[in-house]
Amino acid sequence: MNKDNKQVKNYWKENGLSLFFRLSGWIVGPILLAVVVGKWLDKKYQTEPWLFLLSVGIAFAISVYGMIKDALAELKRIETEEKNKKSKD
Repeated sequence: MNKDNKQVKNYWKENGLSLFFRLSGWIVGPILLAVVVGKWLDKKYQTEPWLFLLSVGIAFAISVYGMIKDALAELKRIETEEKNKKSKD
């Protein structure tokens, strides 16, 4: 029983960390890209800070959408696993 318990804990740790890094990626990736692109656009078109703010706002919307999409997919996967587990019992 102890060995099964360790396997279950490791399974949840791995999945938890995977979900954490995916969701963190949705925050960091688009925002960093928006900061770089927004500053570059502001310098190029001399529109400081408007294109920077616009790009960060768009990146924020993309981040929220991506996080919600990933979180809902993960919830659906967990529900499916629970149903399969109950049907086996």
